[in-house]
Amino acid sequence: MTRRMLAVVWISLLSFGWIGVERIVAQSTSDDFPGLGPAGPLNSIAFEQSGVESLQGPNARLQLVVTGNYASGQLHDLTKQVSFQTTPNGIVQIDDNGFVSPVANGEVVITAREASGKTATTKLLVEQLDRPQPINFANEIVPIFTKLGCNTGGCHGKSDGQNGFKLSLLGFYPNEDYEYLVKENRGRRVFPAAPEYSLLLLKPANQLPHGGGHRLDPDSYEWRLITRWIEQGMPYGSEDDPVVERIEVFPKARSLNREEEQQLSVVAHYSDGSRRDVTQLATYESNDPRMADSTRRGRVTVYDLPGDVAMMVRFQGHVTVFRASIPQGLPVDSLPPTRTLVDQHVFQKLKSLGIPPSPLCDDSTFIRRVTVDIAGRLPTAEEARAFVENKDPNKRDKLIDLLLDSPNYGDYFANKWASVLRNKRRQDVDREYTFRFHSWIRQAMQSNMPYDQFVRSVLAASGEVESYPPVAWYKEVSTSTQQMEDTAQLFLGQRIQCAHCHHHPFERWSQDDYFSFEAFFSQVGRKPGRDGMRDSRVYHKVGAATSENPRSGEKLVPRGLGGEPLEIQPYEDPRHRLVDWMTEPNNPFFAKALVNRYWKHFFGRGIVDPEDDMRITNPPSNPELLDGLAKSFVDSKYDLKGLIRTICRSSVYQLSSEPTDYNRDDRLNFSSFYPRRLNAEPLYDAVNQVAGTYVNFNGMPRGTRAIQLPDNGFNDYFLTVFGKPEAESACECERSSEANLAQSLHLLNSTDIQGKLASGEGRAAVLARDAERTDAQKVEELYYWAYARPPRASELEVVLPYIEKKSNKQQAYEDLMWAMFNTKEFLFNR
Repeated sequence: MTRRMLAVVWISLLSFGWIGVERIVAQSTSDDFPGLGPAGPLNSIAFEQSGVESLQGPNARLQLVVTGNYASGQLHDLTKQVSFQTTPNGIVQIDDNGFVSPVANGEVVITAREASGKTATTKLLVEQLDRPQPINFANEIVPIFTKLGCNTGGCHGKSDGQNGFKLSLLGFYPNEDYEYLVKENRGRRVFPAAPEYSLLLLKPANQLPHGGGHRLDPDSYEWRLITRWIEQGMPYGSEDDPVVERIEVFPKARSLNREEEQQLSVVAHYSDGSRRDVTQLATYESNDPRMADSTRRGRVTVYDLPGDVAMMVRFQGHVTVFRASIPQGLPVDSLPPTRTLVDQHVFQKLKSLGIPPSPLCDDSTFIRRVTVDIAGRLPTAEEARAFVENKDPNKRDKLIDLLLDSPNYGDYFANKWASVLRNKRRQDVDREYTFRFHSWIRQAMQSNMPYDQFVRSVLAASGEVESYPPVAWYKEVSTSTQQMEDTAQLFLGQRIQCAHCHHHPFERWSQDDYFSFEAFFSQVGRKPGRDGMRDSRVYHKVGAATSENPRSGEKLVPRGLGGEPLEIQPYEDPRHRLVDWMTEPNNPFFAKALVNRYWKHFFGRGIVDPEDDMRITNPPSNPELLDGLAKSFVDSKYDLKGLIRTICRSSVYQLSSEPTDYNRDDRLNFSSFYPRRLNAEPLYDAVNQVAGTYVNFNGMPRGTRAIQLPDNGFNDYFLTVFGKPEAESACECERSSEANLAQSLHLLNSTDIQGKLASGEGRAAVLARDAERTDAQKVEELYYWAYARPPRASELEVVLPYIEKKSNKQQAYEDLMWAMFNTKEFLFNR
């Protein structure tokens, strides 16, 4: 048998972690789980009260939502199950979906009747049907383009338009859309003499050739609204017309059984205090289409996966979210002990969803997991054996404290922060910057510098790198645009880049928000330092801090996201005022962004994921957990090590990675530990640690580990192929944890790995020369090095006979380590 064939055999034999790594998705049906459980008798039915009490003019509409209240306390949508009656008749029409259209002026009482005889009533006033108001282009026509997909980035909303016709992206600039539509090419797209023959209607209805296909049904609500607008002479609207200030969805949240439906109602609040139903004009998008989807009319259907899902609702640049909870419905009676606030919130969520958690992991799994996550290395064989044999009931907490105090903690978290702070070496002359900056970050982590001070030290840095290393951040992040965008993404969890050119499509941020935030960095100056290097000294330029919106030309003063404009004196450094705003205890972004980033580090998935995309339309899977961790973090005075203790001491962090029959489907609620491949640097260090070898990194002392490298300037194929980031951005997504063929080939047959195994100073050679211990004792040591556990009897039955029959003992131990390196139990933190 060749060594390559042997490797395949060993991999199959030593693959203990496979089930935990590949979380098999059970094929379950709604019959397998009770969901919300029996609803019991229907107690009553009621209309959802959206605050819309009148319909003004022929364009107004209203979506009714009828909810049944059951004896169990459950609420279920009955909108399609009830029949509607009106008194008097002839005032409104109501279709089978509860959608109301006005017919005549007057007051009407609407009664909803359920099959069991339960009823509910609501009153509605219809006014000004015979005196239609001019249609407002921005309020009523532009949302139709958005709903039909006409102004998306893949159609007429892209930068150069589509087939000669351009619209602003998602209708954020209606004045420009009006110019394109009504005035461009002599207004050829609208035909006031015969509105129904306008290209604006005929093309999306596919009555004339249209590259976008069929988008609009003749005689639909949207068709009639556009037709009336053209009949009125295509008014844009006056400056006195009310504008939308916010939108609201009803209901805001609901627990639903699998395959259940829920009708939504969306209401726009206007500047004059009025409310208007915009359910038919809003757009709907699920944050997880596997869990739920919606019709264009706002009817949500949830599917088979249990958990929480959000439905984004957008209208005229405003967004809100409907949250659906899909419980599995199983009893959750036996829970691990609640040890920190993490357990309190996660277990409460699992109980509400009916998802039983996995049991706690064993000691071997824990020491390997926590040592990798805190120290970026595997435990030594001696550490693992001592921990497993230790009977102290508090040994896990003590181990966490020991790791946090170890220099490996500073190494690993400096590695993490240096990457997202773009500590990048582009040429050899940059070494002074990158090495000093990395050393400062490491010292800050090791000494547990409060996080607010850490952030202030970076953002408000001034001087030269030799006296104040954090100014190195400004060398790589050199423009005010980069500085602002990295600050928002890294420290606030806000990807605000879209708002540079247009209103953010999934958030509330406008161009004014973007450039007001950029103004904080408008007075950052650069000039040669004592070394004579260009731009090596950072300082605050005295003067007014402003930025200009390039679209409107308006001068903007510094303003935090969602905050008020600040009056900053010319001699004040605006960056300090920025950090003051960020670190206020009630700041909605700062603490949450950090705890979410650290949560992802330890669990492989953020409470909000991606961890730096914390927007209203990407809500947290457990809002109470996020809020609780953030409050605890602020109360601790931004204690990073304290946050890690809170996370790692929790029972949730210590759950097994082996899913049960009842939580295999769970991807969001942390009912078990989600296995993840070791990052490139800890994995390379693990290979060298088990093999008993080291790597000579150019310009670094002998024995330097991969997690101790200060920057990206060390070319190593292993680190590259396993996804080490190049520090090109503030996004942790730059680090790749995806598996690929190149990684497998490198571990199986590269000269790099073969050289480590065959080294005369390596562990295989040392074990072969050891005449004092038995093969069983040596194999046990190897298992502790690689897996932090002793071998099982079934493994020894295969391994020991193979080693005993080999005349070349070193090669036998090389084969064993070679196989270990290729198992998922070694490659993954589980």
